[in-house]
Amino acid sequence: MFRSFIFALLLPSLLCGQEKKSPRSYGIAIGVMQPGPLNSITDVAGVKVGHVTLIKGDSVRTGVTAILAHDGNIFQQKVPAAVYAGNGFGKLAGSTQVNELGNLETPVVLTNTLSVPTAMDAVIEYTLQEKGNENVRSVNALVGETNDGYLNDIRGRHIAKADVLQAIRSASPARPQEGNAGAGTGTVCFGFKGGIGTASRKLPASLGGYTVGVLVQSNFGGALQIDGAPVGEALRRFDFSDQLLNNADGSCMIVVATDAPLDHRNLLRLAKRAMLGLGKTGGIASNGSGDYVIAFSTAEGTRVPHNSDQRVISMPILQNDAISPLFMAAIEATEEAIINSLFAAETMTGMNGRKIEALPLDKVLPILEKHHSIP
Repeated sequence: MFRSFIFALLLPSLLCGQEKKSPRSYGIAIGVMQPGPLNSITDVAGVKVGHVTLIKGDSVRTGVTAILAHDGNIFQQKVPAAVYAGNGFGKLAGSTQVNELGNLETPVVLTNTLSVPTAMDAVIEYTLQEKGNENVRSVNALVGETNDGYLNDIRGRHIAKADVLQAIRSASPARPQEGNAGAGTGTVCFGFKGGIGTASRKLPASLGGYTVGVLVQSNFGGALQIDGAPVGEALRRFDFSDQLLNNADGSCMIVVATDAPLDHRNLLRLAKRAMLGLGKTGGIASNGSGDYVIAFSTAEGTRVPHNSDQRVISMPILQNDAISPLFMAAIEATEEAIINSLFAAETMTGMNGRKIEALPLDKVLPILEKHHSIP
C-alpha cells in the first residue's frame, strides 16, 4: 500500500516532459534481453531511417518513412531479405521478388495505402539516378503501407514523389523520431494514437554479439497488453467489447534488421517470430489487417553484387542451431517497438474533426504497477 501511495505521488512528475515518454523511463523493461545503445533499428550498423511528416490544415495527417540497409548503392550491393505476411490484407509492393530471389535492392519505404504507387515511382527514380545504375532497366521497389484514412484525407493522396525522395535522402543513423512521425503520423493502435516505434536487442558475446533492430508502423487493434499487463481489459477499452471500438482492422508494418549472417531462409524464419511480438501486445492480425514483416541482414560478406564475374558466390551463414537467440530478440524488440509507438504518440485531431487520444499514461502506469510490470 505504501509503495502504491509513493508511486501515485510521483506520477505527475514522471509524466512531465517529452523525454519521459518512453516506457523504459518509467522502469518498464519488456523482455529479458538487453537493448542496443539507442534501443533502435539503427543500432544495426549501417541502417538509416528518414521521415517526412505531412500535417496540413485540418485533414492532412500522413507521411513517409524510409529505411536504408546500408550507406552504399543498395541496388548494386543487395542484401539478403525475406517478407512474411502475418495477414495479407495489404499492399506490400515488391514482396514477391524479394522472396523469389531472396534479396532487397532498394530502400524500404512505408506510407499510407493510396500513396504506394507514388512511393514506388519515387523509389524507382531514386534508384535509376544512383551513380552506377545508368544501365539499370528493372527496379524492384519495396513499399509498404497502413491505412491512415480515419485521421487523414487519404483520398486526397497528398504524398508527392518529392516527399519520398526527401525521406530517403535525409535518412540518418540516429534514433528516429517515434509516434506521430513519418508513416505513423495518422495511424491508430488499439483505439489510441499509434505511430512509428523502434527497439533493439543486443546478444551477449557468448551468443555471437549480434544485434536485432525493429521499426514498426502501428495501426491495428485487439486488446492491449503491456509487458503482460491486461491494459485494454483494465481500461475497458478493447475491440469486440459491448462498449467500444468493435473494429480491430488496420495494419502493422514491421521491419526487422540484423547484422547476423542470415540467408533468405532464416530471415523468413526470423520474420515469422516478429509476429509473435505483435501477439504479445494483444494484436490479433484481424481479417482486414495487413500485417507484414520485412527482414534483412547487413552482415559483412553477405551482400549480393548485382554484377559479378564469379558464377558462384560464397557467404557466411549462421547455423540453424545458433539462431534461436535471434528469434527471441526479434520477438522482444517487436513487442517493445509497438509499445514505444504508443507511448511516444500524442493526441491528434484530423479528418472531419475526428480525434484520437494518446495512451492515457495517468491511468496506464498504475495498472502496470499493480501487475508488477513496473519494478
